[in-house]
Amino acid sequence: MTFQKPSHTFTKIHLKALRTKSFHILFLLSFTVFINTLGFAQEIPKKQTPILPVTQNDSMMVTIKVDSLLLPTVNLKETDSIKQDSLPKNKEFLTDKVNYKAKDYVTLNQRLKQTTLYNEAEVYYQDMEIKAGIIVIDHNKNLVYAGRLKDSAGVYSQAPTFKQGANLVEPDSIIFNTDTKKALIFNSRTEQSGGYIIADVTKKENDSVYFINRGKFTTSEDRDDPEFYFLMRKAKIVPNKKVVTGLTNMYIYNVPTPIGLPFAYFPLTKKQTSGILFPTFGQDSRRGYNLQNGGYYFAISDYADLAVYGDYYTNGSYGLRTESNYALRYKFRGNFGVRYESLINSERGFPDYSKSSIYNIRWSHSQDSKANPSSRFSASVNLGSSKYYQESVNQLNASNFLNNTLSSSVSYSKSFIGEPQVNMSVTATHSQNTRTQQIDMTLPTFQGSVSRIYPFAPSIGTKKGLIHNINFQYNVNAQNRIRTTDSLFFKPQMFDDARVGVQQSIPISTNFKVFKHFSVSANTNFQENWTLNTIRKYYDQNENQILKQDLTGFDSYRTYNFSTSVGTTIYGMFNFEKPGKDTKIKAIRHIMRPSISYNINPAFDEYYDAFDYITANGDLTRAEYSRFEESLYGAPNKNFSSSLGLSLGNNFEAKVRDRDSTKTEPKKIILLNNLNFSTSYNFAGDSLQWSPVRVSGGTQFFDNKMSINFGMTLDPYALDNNNKRVDQFNISNGGSLFRLTSASMNLSYSLSSDSFKGGKEPDQRAIDESLRSGGRDDDLFGVSQNFADQRLGDEDREKDKEKEMNSEFFNFNIPWSLRLAWAVNYSNTIRQNEISSNSLMFSGDVDLSPRWTVGVSSGYDFANQGFTYTQLRFERDLMSWRMNFSWIPFSERSSWNFFIGIKSGLLKDIKYDKRREPDKRLR
Repeated sequence: MTFQKPSHTFTKIHLKALRTKSFHILFLLSFTVFINTLGFAQEIPKKQTPILPVTQNDSMMVTIKVDSLLLPTVNLKETDSIKQDSLPKNKEFLTDKVNYKAKDYVTLNQRLKQTTLYNEAEVYYQDMEIKAGIIVIDHNKNLVYAGRLKDSAGVYSQAPTFKQGANLVEPDSIIFNTDTKKALIFNSRTEQSGGYIIADVTKKENDSVYFINRGKFTTSEDRDDPEFYFLMRKAKIVPNKKVVTGLTNMYIYNVPTPIGLPFAYFPLTKKQTSGILFPTFGQDSRRGYNLQNGGYYFAISDYADLAVYGDYYTNGSYGLRTESNYALRYKFRGNFGVRYESLINSERGFPDYSKSSIYNIRWSHSQDSKANPSSRFSASVNLGSSKYYQESVNQLNASNFLNNTLSSSVSYSKSFIGEPQVNMSVTATHSQNTRTQQIDMTLPTFQGSVSRIYPFAPSIGTKKGLIHNINFQYNVNAQNRIRTTDSLFFKPQMFDDARVGVQQSIPISTNFKVFKHFSVSANTNFQENWTLNTIRKYYDQNENQILKQDLTGFDSYRTYNFSTSVGTTIYGMFNFEKPGKDTKIKAIRHIMRPSISYNINPAFDEYYDAFDYITANGDLTRAEYSRFEESLYGAPNKNFSSSLGLSLGNNFEAKVRDRDSTKTEPKKIILLNNLNFSTSYNFAGDSLQWSPVRVSGGTQFFDNKMSINFGMTLDPYALDNNNKRVDQFNISNGGSLFRLTSASMNLSYSLSSDSFKGGKEPDQRAIDESLRSGGRDDDLFGVSQNFADQRLGDEDREKDKEKEMNSEFFNFNIPWSLRLAWAVNYSNTIRQNEISSNSLMFSGDVDLSPRWTVGVSSGYDFANQGFTYTQLRFERDLMSWRMNFSWIPFSERSSWNFFIGIKSGLLKDIKYDKRREPDKRLR
């Protein structure tokens, strides 16, 4: 419905038929009564001079101007002599107050009983809100018409907006019945739970039901020209609940496609709802056709959900997977998942036929720091079959495939506030080597401690001197440690070799200063160890061999030691600034932290036993052992040790001229973050009294984007012809002062086109998935390629909008990012003089265009002369769609994966996923 502005105005109209004063008063009274019956009575401010036009017929109109007018409410009971009318009263047209306004004018036509609001018209009635260029209220038919304005150039403007409750419709025109609250809406556009509905004609039945004819359903951001939509011939809409339609098919840029259904159901809700998860169809060269990731989603409550997935392959293989998320605001949040797969290889009757089962359990739980400051519970679990990530046909995560360790930790800690404070924690840990299939667990570990107690500290004031700083505390550690294999995991046999022990310690220490600049500390520690596992060794003359017997029962031993240290800090400054010259390097500061320590560890040979045995040569030999050798905390020290430790820490900083000429102060940079040297001398040793000198250091460059860490070991002793250390200095044997036995260096560098703006943000969801499964916190080993399970959140949509805005203008910058990691190790312990490992890993992404992204993760092993695991990634942003292609060109995981699908989670099941699994390898 379209309206044009009338050609006549209402500023000055003179009518001869309305000249008498009595007629003016009579007409004003009747007009006031009519307005009050509509609920329009209001006070007009004095500052405005309103124009109230009243239409008598199509060619005659009266305009009344007043400076201040209060339209009174007329009491019909006082003016009517009949107090009670026997005739039934007509139902009122309006049952509530109507608020309205218009920029140009508001006219009332008495003959047609119509009210017209022109230019930026607005009407508010109950929960209904209409805004349009022109609004006409028909009092006879109880209808409200709203439409656009058309100027002289034929351009339409001020399209109506119809809002009732939380539902908003943006049509070209509206016809609304105020009595039945039904409406006809032409060319409407409305948003429903992330989806957009565009319809030629929409019939509003009531507040909760709409019927549309030839409507378009899309999730495209471009409502005027969507790149895709589903054409619904006839459909029923329940706002924020569902859309039910008959025959529908997909259109891509107004071109029909054969993708359609005879009927369809689109859920529309802002709350979690249970529903079916549609599977993905695929083909595997080893297991045939398959359906993956199909199942059911359970919306348990606002705090927890559960998704159950299933996979099936035509050769009989199948998989089950459950994923659950839970959260309670300001309390905790977490997720839990169990995965199981039964895999069949080859065909029954063939020699390479095999059947295996693999599983994986993951659990992550974190507690809000504000929930309970004195206690905390956390969990990070990743355990299962050692070959799960290598053999799983559903989980494709490169970082997990290359990871050799699965680890878990579940802990609870509690602090008892008081003086002294008591802390306790219970932890269960798990570490699994996926190559050796060895599993180490502690079920559980109990740790308790009492905070430091200063028995000689003054009650008021600070602690000073040797006596005041004397303190002691109590620590206890109890463990039940299990070492087993993958085949015995979760079986009773895994507890056969369990080791149980308790370790208690009471450290006593003090510290004080001497000569103002030297800090002295002294420590002694008493330790008691309890165990239930000991051994007995003896020589069996009949079998002529040494036998070992495992003993169970309580046993214990006690140890103690003493240590002291002296340290200080020395500052040195080298000034390069000269008077009258502006040098680039202003000064270099050198900080040294030398330290000397002395340690005494007594010999506890009373815990050692001996027995005689006959060697293969027939000689009688005596052997010593400790019954605590295989206990949880090991055997006590047998040899007396009295050693002197020397260490030196260095730090180098520089002040340089800032490149910013407006800065008056020089800029401080770090040359060497740390450079440390350490060694020790054993006074009680008979030979090889000096320990090797260990050197370590690290620094950062380029605003901390490049990190370098290095280390080396220098041995002062020489080697004999059998490459064994001898009690002779290397320099005395004709060599150098020190012999380099090992060295290592690690370098990491991150660079991007936005290096000076903070860098390019990584895909945090892929990193979280990698960390949960024990992988790296970067993409150097590739990223997760489970495209079909990707979801776009609000932040992703905002990024897409920002990218789209940037693409509207020419941008000569090509966003890119590059990450490098180089690691090299050198070994020369027995004169091998070789580089044991030398590899460079790199990953990068480049946006060839605002919607094309290419990425790669790879590396090169210089020692073995070959490329490491390589992954190529291609991503195309198709506005409402996303296309991904991943390719692993070589290695035993050589495969590719193609995915195209709709971004919106509302239509996430409309996708195509095709993958080529790694080829079967004969072993």
